[in-house]
Amino acid sequence: MRNIIAGFFILLTIGLMAWVASNGGAYNGGEAGRITEDIGNRVATTKIDSEPKAKSDREKENEALTALRDKAGNIGSFKVSDEYKSKCSSCHGVDGSGMQYGKKLMGPKLFGQSADELYKKLDDFKSGRKENMIMRGLLLHLSQDDLKRLAKEIGEFPARAEALKNSK
Repeated sequence: MRNIIAGFFILLTIGLMAWVASNGGAYNGGEAGRITEDIGNRVATTKIDSEPKAKSDREKENEALTALRDKAGNIGSFKVSDEYKSKCSSCHGVDGSGMQYGKKLMGPKLFGQSADELYKKLDDFKSGRKENMIMRGLLLHLSQDDLKRLAKEIGEFPARAEALKNSK
């Protein structure tokens, strides 16, 4: 009896598969297929009208170099600690000026904020009062003294930049 029931369901499944295939497929045809094809045609025609001019190799190379310079920071900028370089500069820039890739903000500008302000924000990230998994992960194993030292260093950035400017 069990084999008869299993055979019936197998035949029913095969019959339903054949019926769906003959009607244009579940996802590949039928009314839904025509609708998606129409949408695709509309998108294709609007893309042709608004498509920007292709960039030359020279322009692409200049953009890549600019992005690399922005990522690495200005080589003539003031000195920062290795701790800042390893924990902060990849998102906030080597001089704390903030980083942005396209329209996405990687790390906000730190330059010009006071050490007390920065310490409070760092402590909030570490404790979880401000939600940011990257910041929390970077600060999790730092002591309060480490946070104060880092905040003090970042708070000194404007003075360091001014000293560098005056020395040139």
